[in-house]
Amino acid sequence: MLVQLNEQQEYDIVIIGGGATGLGAAVDAASRGYKTLLVEQYDFGKGTSSRSTKLVHGGVRYLAQGNIKLVREALRERGWLLKNAPDLTSIQPFVVPVFSWWEKIYYSIGLIAYDILSGKLSLGKTLLLNKKQTINLIPSINPSKLVGGILYYDGQFNDSALCTSLAVTAAESGATILNYVKATGFVKENEIIVGVKLLDTLSNNIYAVKTKAVINATGVFTDAVLNMDSETHELLVTPSQGIHLVVDAHFFNGNYSMMIPKTDDGRVLFAVPWQNKVVIGTTDTPVLTIDIEPKPLEEEIEFVINHFNRYTNSPINRTNVKSVFVGLRPLVNNKTSNSTALLSRDHTLVVATSRLVTITGGKWTTYRKMGEDAVDNALFVSKQVKKNACITRNLAIGNPKEKELLINQLIDNNSELGQLLHTNYPFTKAELVYATRYEMAMTIEDFLARRIRLLFLDAKAAIEISEAVVAIMAKELNKDQNWINQELISFKTLAQQYLLA
Repeated sequence: MLVQLNEQQEYDIVIIGGGATGLGAAVDAASRGYKTLLVEQYDFGKGTSSRSTKLVHGGVRYLAQGNIKLVREALRERGWLLKNAPDLTSIQPFVVPVFSWWEKIYYSIGLIAYDILSGKLSLGKTLLLNKKQTINLIPSINPSKLVGGILYYDGQFNDSALCTSLAVTAAESGATILNYVKATGFVKENEIIVGVKLLDTLSNNIYAVKTKAVINATGVFTDAVLNMDSETHELLVTPSQGIHLVVDAHFFNGNYSMMIPKTDDGRVLFAVPWQNKVVIGTTDTPVLTIDIEPKPLEEEIEFVINHFNRYTNSPINRTNVKSVFVGLRPLVNNKTSNSTALLSRDHTLVVATSRLVTITGGKWTTYRKMGEDAVDNALFVSKQVKKNACITRNLAIGNPKEKELLINQLIDNNSELGQLLHTNYPFTKAELVYATRYEMAMTIEDFLARRIRLLFLDAKAAIEISEAVVAIMAKELNKDQNWINQELISFKTLAQQYLLA
């Protein structure tokens, strides 16, 4: 990829940001035939895009807010994503427990409408449940005052694995895709952006590339990139923090998720089986500081634990939490709102006088549409003659068969690579070698947090295998003992943030 960067004279589109939206735009642009460069200052999906509730959903709560357009669009995108990435997504049944007949009527109307809006892309019929049926589906539910429930269906996915697959798909379509490369400034002619200055943060090499268009898809870092363009711009993003707790599956038995439609702060609380664990969340806390590794607040931890325990017969405490992960939402600024729970989840697109196209807000489910909108606008403002149609609605994501084949070949050539990295988890040494050779894993964290999800599933287990992981990576990347020592210190320090006990 760095060779491509050196050889390419000019790009049609440069995309800053390697999360869901940026990678979606890169797949869109490259698959249309445009010369595309994407740069990400950390790793793909390092920020918000790896820290979701792992749901591909239309947004039931947006329906309650009357945002039918957003829900219909998200449900349509949900259907296409499940079709285009079947190995990374699945259909997930949900049960909404209800504690009064009024609740049952109210929420059933909303969820039946939710299903109707999905049309031919429906994932399953919404059903009303009596008390006994509800307990059978979610045996961990606290039966006290329970009236019944509503069964509905949504999508589930592996967020950072989808990021990696999008990067692979964009690269296979001809895009230059680089992690650990930071955009440091713009080159302008007559106040119009004609180039981007770049820094390779691993080698400290500096680059300058010519481009016809630039897309800012940096999520919560949107305003930092806007500031590189103009120091007088108004703040576009208000960050909101959400945390998730991960516990062992026995605390919430079965294959059905639980959705509590209204918590004390007006948010939705989920308990979702995921990779043989249960993800519980989330919160909605306004924050002033934008950090690539945000930390959970004590009140958020207590909030999630208390709300989960209120609805279940298997109470949890801090010692039961295997991992806590935190994400920042890039909510579009609204000066009239004091609550981030009320800010728009729809995406916003802004074009500067310099022709910088900024896209922010939105949600994982609508990443493809956001990428399409961003590319359409970049083509329009840069006045590019060639207008190729978007093809991503029916474009397969990633190449799972090739990945499986290459991993099997690695094991055939060296049986030791078939060994498990940790006795309690299915991840092999071959997956580590593959991630390093073919998926741009450059650090222990890249692999343990995002190529496999062990840091998010069990932070203690991730720490336990970090030395074995770094030894293999050092050999693959031709690194010395000094690199190994620095990597171990960096990762173990980071991993402590994911532990509560």
